[in-house]
Amino acid sequence: MLIFAYPWLLFLAPLPWLIRMLLPPRREKPVALRVPFGDRIQAATLAGSSVSQVARSKGQLIFKIFLWLLVLVALARPQLLEPPVTKELPTRDLLLLVDLSSSMSQEDFTNAREEKVDRLTAVKEVLGDFLSQRQGDRVGLVVFGDAPFLQTPFTIDLDLSRQLLDEAAIGMAGPRTAFGDAIGLGLTLFAESDAPAKTIIALTDGNDTASQVPPVEASRVAMARGIRIHTVAIGDPTTIGEDKLDEETLRNVAETAGGKYFFAGDRKQLAGIYAELDKIETRQVDTISHRPTRDLYYWVLLLLLIASLGEKTVLVLRRSRSKAAMQKPGRVYVDHLTGRLEVQR
Repeated sequence: MLIFAYPWLLFLAPLPWLIRMLLPPRREKPVALRVPFGDRIQAATLAGSSVSQVARSKGQLIFKIFLWLLVLVALARPQLLEPPVTKELPTRDLLLLVDLSSSMSQEDFTNAREEKVDRLTAVKEVLGDFLSQRQGDRVGLVVFGDAPFLQTPFTIDLDLSRQLLDEAAIGMAGPRTAFGDAIGLGLTLFAESDAPAKTIIALTDGNDTASQVPPVEASRVAMARGIRIHTVAIGDPTTIGEDKLDEETLRNVAETAGGKYFFAGDRKQLAGIYAELDKIETRQVDTISHRPTRDLYYWVLLLLLIASLGEKTVLVLRRSRSKAAMQKPGRVYVDHLTGRLEVQR
């Protein structure tokens, strides 16, 4: 689509005509040569060139109007409007907390092929599918054991997040569970977030045994900062000892931070939980659109330059031919550049 950056300049097209109508004409004192046979010279000149001179004058006037219009078009800056370019802006920062403590090695889950696998392998499959459906969100990943570690900063590259999730291994962060510290690390990651919605989904199969910050206290801070926390518990709730599943703490964390608590005893329940979370944390995307422009004025300027040089070239060649045809002394001819009569001496 063709547009003009300054279309109002096109209204200046009649400006030369207005100037000619309003300003008085320029007066010149012609140089005259008095000769006794001047009447015959004038008659011969007018008889031979009056028609061609009138036609040539009209042609020059039309050509000058054409050049003036080209000048105005170039100044108006014609532009070609390109197809729109759209960009999606995420409206939610979603942080996943994944437990890598030694209890995640229990092989009491199944994979998609109904084969016995450890808990972490099942979590990777289900959470990986959940990640692939989060288009429009910025997703971060924190793994925790004795201490929390940032595995993936907030990014819209979901393939990268899933790859780094697959590379996580049991025990790489230590054998114990620092759930409260993991929430604390998540809060620091949200410090520079300007997303309208901030959510943490935390998954663990044990109780907090290594945190310096109690999980419930960390969830209160999250609530004050507008961060929602959903907790997902997996494993066997009848387990005792250090690997005991502390459902009460996980439930309190979720309720305090405005989220929900879920329990999954097998892979099917775990997949159902993340399907439910996908409905709760609906994806919203802000879209901005921009239509780039490509300038075309330099093509108009090039045409203007070629036309102007062409006119000058034609006039110079015409004058040269006229002078060559009038080589005999006393011959009278018209100078096509000045329009004056000249006598060949």
